Amino acid sequence: MAETFAPVQPDNRMAALSIVAATCFIALSTLFAKMLTTDALGPALSPFQVSHGRFVFALLFFVVGVAVIRPRLTRPHWGLHLARTGCGWGGVTLMFAAVAFIPMADATALSFTSPVFTLIFAVVLLGETVGWVRWAAVAVALTGAAVLLRPTPESFQPAALLALGAAVAMGTENIWIKKLTRREGRLQILLVNNLVGVVIASAALLAVGWQSPTSAQWGALAGVGLSMATAQSFYINGMARADASFVAPFIYGTLVFAALYDAVIFGAVPDWVSWLGAAIIVAGALLLAWREGRKRPTRLHPVAGVVK
Repeated sequence: MAETFAPVQPDNRMAALSIVAATCFIALSTLFAKMLTTDALGPALSPFQVSHGRFVFALLFFVVGVAVIRPRLTRPHWGLHLARTGCGWGGVTLMFAAVAFIPMADATALSFTSPVFTLIFAVVLLGETVGWVRWAAVAVALTGAAVLLRPTPESFQPAALLALGAAVAMGTENIWIKKLTRREGRLQILLVNNLVGVVIASAALLAVGWQSPTSAQWGALAGVGLSMATAQSFYINGMARADASFVAPFIYGTLVFAALYDAVIFGAVPDWVSWLGAAIIVAGALLLAWREGRKRPTRLHPVAGVVK
């Protein structure tokens, strides 16, 4: 039996507020990850250990949610969940590795190319037909990514490739999310996603080894997972109340919060190249969201692919 939901009334104002709140917590989770993968709170932890903490604490959050809400759960499609979560785990791990070396605003902006890779994989894996407008959006966003990569011998940042790899993984994950949302309820998807994520992250952590966190690092690990779980909850609420084409511009608030946190905590102020590359990527992604919005009303669609 499918999961049942209370009716959700369309409310653009509440949708916008929910998405902005989600972006605040998305950037906050990245900030915690940067603290953990640098020496801000003690000896740096590996990105594998940080992503493990992200899934463990997020799972606890959703277990409590299921216990309180008591939704009707169906039999999960374990193959799709494994594919989705494997890509998601790879995406967040690469992202956490990237922010240890490059500004959060740059890493966040590069992650916004994930819709581009979703579109490409939709053509390859789902057989979707893509018109010239969507290909133009792809070209614009990838141009912005090239700007952010700073492809000159003097300024090229190899760690930026980690963030671009995260976008590829997240873009692939969106394909599996699309398939799952046709079969299972939202809360079940989040619960199973984090359960499978704990298993994958634990196996990876066993391979690289465990490092005892400091008390402050334990708090930050909890912060990564709980802030991401909170972001997922706000994101889903926002997407349920308005079309994806309406909420898409608000999703890019993540860039503002990431730059703000990075400047306040680490003193890293984005330069003009960072803002130019981010603006081009956002323009391409918004063009893609606008084109999708004209095709059909879309709810619960991973427009930016940033909530993992």
